[in-house]
Amino acid sequence: MDAVRVSALRERLAGSGWLEAVGGFAGELRQAVSRRGAGELLLVGTEAYEPWHLAAHLKDEAAWSDVPRLAPTLLRHRVPAQAPAHLAHGLGRLAEAGRGATVLVVAPTAAGATLLERVHDARRHGAAVLALDGAGPGEAAGLADLAGLAHQRLAVGTAEEEPFDLAQHLLSAAAGQRPARRPLLDRLAALLTAQPTASRW
Repeated sequence: MDAVRVSALRERLAGSGWLEAVGGFAGELRQAVSRRGAGELLLVGTEAYEPWHLAAHLKDEAAWSDVPRLAPTLLRHRVPAQAPAHLAHGLGRLAEAGRGATVLVVAPTAAGATLLERVHDARRHGAAVLALDGAGPGEAAGLADLAGLAHQRLAVGTAEEEPFDLAQHLLSAAAGQRPARRPLLDRLAALLTAQPTASRW
């Protein structure tokens, strides 16, 4: 999805509260991978869903925004024997994730027991866990275990205006944006960079 379409979607969703929710979650993701001592970003989906598109978009945003750690390592439930190196990372990497690592779980439906166990291990070893899930009215109970593991969570409804793919596009675009500086810092920066005026005396 190109920048023009993302901009149009933002305009359409303005005032719904949805952009603020996505922006807040994206800010948490960016902060997690930018903090001192931050390690790699591990991106994992469910057994039935691999978040290929989100991985690609985050990689692009990492380059455009100059935040290299936004480029994720995609973890797969099943790795074919002839998979290229960048697509040959299995769930075992979650067991190795420790303090500094960030785990982003993308689950349009309930996560399986194996994934939950591995994410739990990563969290226990100090990794930050974020979850983007498709919790709708009928799925909230099935995603409760994942919600309990996540430090930050963005639940995407199943209504037409909040499709799961749209959430991923908006998330990747928002994660690449620099956070707005606080007004006080803006004023201080302006004072520090202002040119001295010549005195009449």
